[in-house]
Amino acid sequence: MKYILILVMMFGSLSADSSEDFKASVLIGIGINAYKEGNKTRALEMFNYGCDKGSVNGCYNAAIMYGKGDGIRKDLKKALKLFTKACNGGHIEGCYNLGTIYYHGKGVRQDKKKAKDAYIKACDGGSASGCYNLGTIYYHGKGVRQDKKKAKEYFGLACDGGNNEGCSNYKIINEEGF
Repeated sequence: MKYILILVMMFGSLSADSSEDFKASVLIGIGINAYKEGNKTRALEMFNYGCDKGSVNGCYNAAIMYGKGDGIRKDLKKALKLFTKACNGGHIEGCYNLGTIYYHGKGVRQDKKKAKDAYIKACDGGSASGCYNLGTIYYHGKGVRQDKKKAKEYFGLACDGGNNEGCSNYKIINEEGF
């Protein structure tokens, strides 16, 4: 009897967690449909609500809208906050975009270290573009000590991920003897 109670308690908590994930997914789906229909205010509302419920996709989609000013007033600080939340939640493109914001200093103080850290998360998650940007950072020594061996490694990962510029740069740096 004790084991049945423990199993019921375990499945009960799994259902509650799954239910919240499902609710957040539904909200994001409603937001995407609203966006496609041109109702960007409703889309943003759903994305933000989904983000508040723990959906990294909601955070990412809202960040894109704020960053571009897509149907709403452009707000780079909100975009930064939401990209950060998405990245910290494991959203790879959120990490890539966060790195780009910090690298170029869009709406924030330029911070190459934070850019590098975000690109590392993106690259580790499989973003060929994140790997490419890391290769570029190390190749030119932008915010890090120049390290052409690391650059070659990241260009290789970018190339393996289908990034043609990564392949070209890998070839160049290889011909340079690294």
